[in-house]
Order: sequence, then structure tokens, then C-alpha cells
Amino acid sequence: MSAFPLGVHKAVEHGGALPDAADVVIVGGGIIGVMTAFFLAQKGLRPVVLEKGRVAAEQSSRNWGWIRQQGRDMAELPIMMEANRLWSQLAGEAGEDLGLATAGICYLAESQKDLAEYEGWLADAKPSGIDSHMLTAAQTATLMTGATQGFEGALFTPSDMKAEPWIAVPALARAAVREGAVIVENCAVRGLDIEAGRIAGVITEQGRVKAPEVVVAGGAWSALFLRRHGINVPQLSVQALVMATEPAPMLELPAAGMSGLSWRRRSDDGFTLAPGGWHRLHIGPDAFRALPKYIPQLREDWAGTHFSLGAPAGYPDAWSTKRQWALDSESPFERMRELDPKPEKAPIEKALAKFGALFPALGQPKLRASWSGMIDTMPDIVPVVDRVDAITGLSVCTGMSGHGFGIGPAFGRIMADLVTGGDVGYDLCRFRLGRFQDGSRIDLGPII
Repeated sequence: MSAFPLGVHKAVEHGGALPDAADVVIVGGGIIGVMTAFFLAQKGLRPVVLEKGRVAAEQSSRNWGWIRQQGRDMAELPIMMEANRLWSQLAGEAGEDLGLATAGICYLAESQKDLAEYEGWLADAKPSGIDSHMLTAAQTATLMTGATQGFEGALFTPSDMKAEPWIAVPALARAAVREGAVIVENCAVRGLDIEAGRIAGVITEQGRVKAPEVVVAGGAWSALFLRRHGINVPQLSVQALVMATEPAPMLELPAAGMSGLSWRRRSDDGFTLAPGGWHRLHIGPDAFRALPKYIPQLREDWAGTHFSLGAPAGYPDAWSTKRQWALDSESPFERMRELDPKPEKAPIEKALAKFGALFPALGQPKLRASWSGMIDTMPDIVPVVDRVDAITGLSVCTGMSGHGFGIGPAFGRIMADLVTGGDVGYDLCRFRLGRFQDGSRIDLGPII
């Protein structure tokens, strides 16, 4: 089976010459970087996105495709509600089909404990005006047409959406270019160009780009990049699995999640499935260093975490990956253009069989492709979205913890305002970088 998401090709699409200067340089061509560039360009600035590999080649194309308000941290929820509105707006502005559809997302309760967790989240979320609501067991049975398993109830958000990540993000990149952004693929940023404590630009494998502002949105690579400049972000990367089925008979189902299984219908009439809750942590130097901060998260979700004693060579936290390098020599980002971990067969087969047994009317689903990705995660499952006090002109938007695809448009808009001194519209205190250095308690976001 393919180890790469459906429809993604590896040809360079944005291969123009490296510009000498920019108003803002964005490190990373995933959803966050692309959307930051889009909104900066709409402000009349000239942003330049520099991507070591291909736009959306890593987690931005490898995710489930959920655009989810449900289950968000309370600080993220209003931002995600803005993202929902932006996705509908962008579907028109992009001029291409993003695979966007309002399908609703449902968290299925298999126990009274599940129900209590969902009801607790809903009680906190209701003041926001979100349309999430609880379903009874009978209502859940009606929504889960033909399911062989009964449920205690469910948390359901009808306005939640889905899109095709490997189609949507490249399309949004093209839209950003039409707005005036510059994107250069196959161009690794080796490090920051700093003069007198402030950003002067970046040094890339192709040369220097002058700029007064830099946004680091490098996903799984952000912590390694920033550490070279003395900025400590306790971000780790965990491996997750996804698969796609061949087209299946029509059966009206919302996107949904339960223990060990999550799904959504795709635009090609197949399903995207994932062994929900399964992830693998490859232990390296950063994992050892950050372990104390991750203990609360591990206690909450120990059963789903699988451990490996070492990441593959070239990965951000591999034992052999350099933590320091000269800016005039090859960097780790050039040695590993794309994180493409091999998908593990056993959990994929188990999830596929579980889905087939749950909905026999679909027949036994046939596996079309499977792939894996590295999710950039934080100890409290909440991203870092902040200006860096130590280096004037440096901003960071990373650690999306598996939530980045859906919320990407809104955080892109926020970053565009953050770096230009505009009104970001929200209290970003929850997302500050300093929370990991100032003695603040690790306050976990929802693990639901």
C-alpha cells in the first residue's frame, strides 16, 4: 500500500527564484504557513513561504480531514469557530474544489464515563453559541445507520465540516500566490539572520533573504530549528496512522470517533479511517529533556501511547540528528526533506476490520492506501502562538497537537495580524511560549 496520502504528487509546483527580500518570511509550507501568507498578502505585504520539501507534504496532508469545533480547548474554541466561517469563505475565494462539506462530527459514548466527559465539555462550550448537543442512545442509533453496536449516547456538532487535506492545502497555496505571496519549495531555511538581537532575515540553502519579520511554522521541525537559536519549545512529534478505503456503498454517516476507530466519508465515496487514540513516540534527546512536562498527558492517555527507543535517522529527535550546525553548511532540514514514516500494519488492519464489523451494510471495506505522519504536539495539547521576546521580529505558530488542519485558516489570520500589530481578536495568553518556563501548571486541553 502507498505510504503517502491520496492524490499528493512530489513534483515541485512552486520553484521560482529565491527573492532577495520580503516583508515577512514564513518557515514552513503547511496549512499554518500557507494561510499566514494568504492573509499577509491580502494586507498588501509581500510574504515569502520557504518550504524544505513540498507544500503540505507532511502532516498538513496526512491528517483525517476533520474541520472540528467539537472537543476543542476553551481557548481554541472561538478561534475554531472563526476557522469554520473562514473555510466556507475560502472555498469560494480559492477557485478550486477543496472537498469541503458540512458533515457533522459525532463523538460516540460507549460508557457513562464517556457521556460525563462529553457533557462536561459541552457545559463549558455552550456560552460560545456552538451548536453542539448531546444525543440520547436512541438518537445515536438513528444517526449511526446500520451500526451493529449500541451506544450510550453521543456528542454531536452538526456544523462541523470536512475537507480533503491533500487537495485543499495546495489549492490554498495557489490562492496565496494569486494574492501576491511567494512560495519557494525545495528550499530549506538553515537558520535565522540576527543583527543586534533582532531579525534581519533568514539564511537558506539557496542564499539569504532579508526580512524584518519571521514566522516559524515548521510543524514537527519547529523545536529543532528554534533550539539552534536558544529558543526552547518542549515540542515532541508523535506518529499517527491513517488509511483510505476504496469507494463503498452509500450510507449516510457523519464523521465520528469511538475507542480505537475514527472515520469520515471522502469526496471519492471511500472512507478515511484511523485507529483513533493510537500513536507512537520515538524516544530521543528532546523526549528525555521534555519528559517531566509530559507526565500529566501520559497519565491521562497512557494506553494509546506506544514507545520506540529511537526515531529513524534524520528525524527531528533522532539521536544522530545534529542540534547545532553552521549556516553555511548542510542542515538537518536538507538531509530529511519529508517525514514519511512507514505505516504499521497491525493497527490499520484492526481498525479496518472493526469498521467493517460495525457497518456490515458497507460490505467488507477494501484498503486503498495507508500512510503515517508525525504530529507536532505540546505537553498540554495546546499550541504555541506567540511573539518571541528574546528575538525582536520572531514569531512562532507550532505544536498544533493534531488540531492544525481545521483551525489553520484562523491561526493564519491571527499570525498575519500578530506580526503587523493588528487586532488578533482573542486573548492569546493560553498559547504563550513562556508558560513552559514561568512555572505555570500544565493545564491539559481536552483529550476527547
